[in-house]
Amino acid sequence: MTSSNIVTRRVPLRQHDQLVREGLQPVLARLCAARGISRRGEIDNALSGLIPPSELLHAERAASLLADAIETGKRMLIVADYDCDGATACALGVRALAALGGDVGYLVPNRFEHGYGLTPEIVALAAGSKPDLLITVDNGIASVEGVEAARRLGIEVIVTDHHLPGPELPRASAIVNPNQPGCGFPSKSLAGVGVMFYVVLALRAEMRRRERFTGKREPVLADLLDLVALGTIADVVPLDFNNRVLVSQGLRRIRAGRMQEGVRALFAVAGRDPSRASAFDLGFLLGPRLNAAGRLADMSLGIELLVTDDRGRALDIARRLDDLNRERRAIEADMQSQADDLLSRLSVGDSSSISLYDPSWHQGVIGILAGRVKDRYHRPTFAFAPGAEGEIRGSGRSISGLHLRDALDLVTKLEPGLLLRFGGHAAAAGATLGATDFPRFKEAFEAVARKLLLPEQLARTVQTDGSLETAYLNLGLAQLLEEQIWGQGFPQPLFCDEFEVLGQRVVGEKHLKLKLARGGRSIEAMRFNALDPLPSPVRAAYRLSVNEFNGAHNLQLVIEHWEGIGA
Repeated sequence: MTSSNIVTRRVPLRQHDQLVREGLQPVLARLCAARGISRRGEIDNALSGLIPPSELLHAERAASLLADAIETGKRMLIVADYDCDGATACALGVRALAALGGDVGYLVPNRFEHGYGLTPEIVALAAGSKPDLLITVDNGIASVEGVEAARRLGIEVIVTDHHLPGPELPRASAIVNPNQPGCGFPSKSLAGVGVMFYVVLALRAEMRRRERFTGKREPVLADLLDLVALGTIADVVPLDFNNRVLVSQGLRRIRAGRMQEGVRALFAVAGRDPSRASAFDLGFLLGPRLNAAGRLADMSLGIELLVTDDRGRALDIARRLDDLNRERRAIEADMQSQADDLLSRLSVGDSSSISLYDPSWHQGVIGILAGRVKDRYHRPTFAFAPGAEGEIRGSGRSISGLHLRDALDLVTKLEPGLLLRFGGHAAAAGATLGATDFPRFKEAFEAVARKLLLPEQLARTVQTDGSLETAYLNLGLAQLLEEQIWGQGFPQPLFCDEFEVLGQRVVGEKHLKLKLARGGRSIEAMRFNALDPLPSPVRAAYRLSVNEFNGAHNLQLVIEHWEGIGA
């Protein structure tokens, strides 16, 4: 594992002082200023602060087409992706279009049979239910051939997506994607579910213009924000202001008990209280359980969970997803062990990337494996597993400084014809190769990574928010921070201080429970999934957490990184 340097974020004093003047708690003001916030309004997260749908290119065109389809009774079919973002976007679309009077169904590709996106094969499958209009969610921007196949069959297509486009756009009736050429939408970080939410907002506005709600109650689309929050956090998109509003509003509704029955059931099987819901719950507890359907079985199960209003059925499905998630974790642990064995024979320190392949690996879990290896070794990582006949499929995760999809684009220029298919984001991407081409890919990806990454970018740094005054080491601040929205691009607060280690013992076989002292106070702390004993004194990077036990709430520090004093 690479070593870490603990560094402190810079706090712009002018912004900090302005936030304090506007009434923000001093520590929160410091944290927000360090994350680019300059006025309190940027964290108030009111729905009125959302960028209007009219600014999203072609959202109004898509809305007009959907309104026409509803008025004429056309059959609409949503084509989803098989991850949490795709599932939530699909469920949101089904619920919203049905509430607005649409005849709507859905179809989700099976990861193992159909691959990703609106392929000609999926169009052929969809044609069996005789749709007039296909709506892609969280996919479609690269589906040039699939859209042509639909057009030949006389089926219209609306693409809603957030992935980066390739050199050619599909000839769809409307494309709604903040990352397409010519779109001036200020938030390029919408998740797929966020894009679909904007489309249905635009549709409701269009139906208002057409006076379709005269004498009727309008659907309250804000009631779907729990789905938007779940998909946005699970897809690890940057939490810019617009996304923080969406997530904050979704969490607010969940905490108030207003959520889809499927979301309620996921909290139940995860053993978490929705009234204290956090972004952590969505990203690390609910998201993985929903994703388990797409990874090991069929995401139709996950979508069914999110569209049912039957509480008993939702609980039954959530329990099945919980079982699948346990199976996924067992498969992942076995693959991690094999990956560690492979890595033990490599000199990771000399490389700028990691590429792994094992013919026994499970295609549904390689993305998680790549993420774990990337986190451990701080290298952009691809993990491959067998795909369709004669192919292997890889999933990649990257570090700051290397845009993964752009890197794959450079691989195709370096080795024309090597990548059969590829796509993705800055932080995550996928690629398909011929079964014998892994060595070529490994070499080409390493050459690209070596060219793009500077040596200092390969040295892991742990960014912290510096020292926390002893007076603020309390439950109140931990609870205040827990209420805020933290995530990708708006990282959870991490403080750094020196402590005496008064005691430490192993709990649950793989965690360290610690008793620390600082400024004359003793404080409980945990170091999860690590057994290496801490020296005393120690310099530790830690976050504040609320430990709930037997109905009592207490402050607990969670140690993320440490170094010996003088190290």
